[in-house]
Amino acid sequence: MENKTRRMCFNLNGLMGGLIATVLLLSILVFLTIQAISVQQSTATKFYELQDESNIQSNSVDNVKHWVDK
Repeated sequence: MENKTRRMCFNLNGLMGGLIATVLLLSILVFLTIQAISVQQSTATKFYELQDESNIQSNSVDNVKHWVDK
């Protein structure tokens, strides 16, 4: 006996399910690519400057105090 209460609108098997998954993944890829490009463009123009370069040590956590954002 066949189940007549099954909802066919939520059945994403086969070709249609593959197309929906592909479109969803491509849209996520486009969104993340656009976000990465915008972050790169905004940070590419922000330079930093080193102050008091003679006191920078080779392996110290205090070196971050010598970096100044412009």
